[in-house]
Amino acid sequence: MSDEDITLTAGDAEVTVRPGNGGRVSGLRVGGLELLRQGDRFGCFPMVPWCGRTRDGRFRDGASVHQLPLNAPPHAIHGTARDAAWRTARKSADEAVLTYDLVAPWPYPGRVTQQFTLGEDALTLTMAVETYESSFPAQIGWHPWFNRTLGGPDDARDVRLDFTAAWQEERGDDHLPTGNRTDPRPGPWDDCFGMPDGVDVTLTWPGRLELRVTSREEWVVVYDEQREAVCVEPQTGPPNGLNTHPRLVTPLEPLEATTTWTWRRL
Repeated sequence: MSDEDITLTAGDAEVTVRPGNGGRVSGLRVGGLELLRQGDRFGCFPMVPWCGRTRDGRFRDGASVHQLPLNAPPHAIHGTARDAAWRTARKSADEAVLTYDLVAPWPYPGRVTQQFTLGEDALTLTMAVETYESSFPAQIGWHPWFNRTLGGPDDARDVRLDFTAAWQEERGDDHLPTGNRTDPRPGPWDDCFGMPDGVDVTLTWPGRLELRVTSREEWVVVYDEQREAVCVEPQTGPPNGLNTHPRLVTPLEPLEATTTWTWRRL
């Protein structure tokens, strides 16, 4: 199938998926309200085969050390798949499945599959990385850019973030976790939090909409330092996780993760 944009609909919800622009969700509209920041770099993109920053773009796999391009110097950030064209495997009115084959500069062959399933009050995103050759460490996650307001440039009612984390990863001057954990601190944030019972973050646009981001994974990065949008990023490990908390993809065991966004009107 082609890499043309895909539109999913269910009730008054509409999702646009762009296979040709990093396999991202470029729009989520509920009752005509656009929840995601618009633009080729925004929406919600997949982070794969790593999430956040990898220190100096280097990671070790056994005795081998691999160098990744420094696309956020001095680090490598957010994987390679967000800059690639994905292939549409199948689509229907309310579901789409995309695939992407890992290629250089990632040093291992593998395939990534994304599934998008839209309901009248929820969007579920599922991602899996599999290999039929060498095993390798990897991470997967999602990077949504939620609009800070839903009422246009004159709406001063910022979205509110509510969550309870077990810990916050201490962040060094290089924006990477130091390895220490602290009690959660007030924002603004560009920080990773631990939720052992699963990610659970609620975004509330006063008088408009409440949206809950959940995942079985225990890691989430929250970023709210920009004026236009806030990010809530469920992922399978913390930043620099290829080095500190790698998840192994093997021919017998793919790496899989799911996140669900559920909304209700206020």
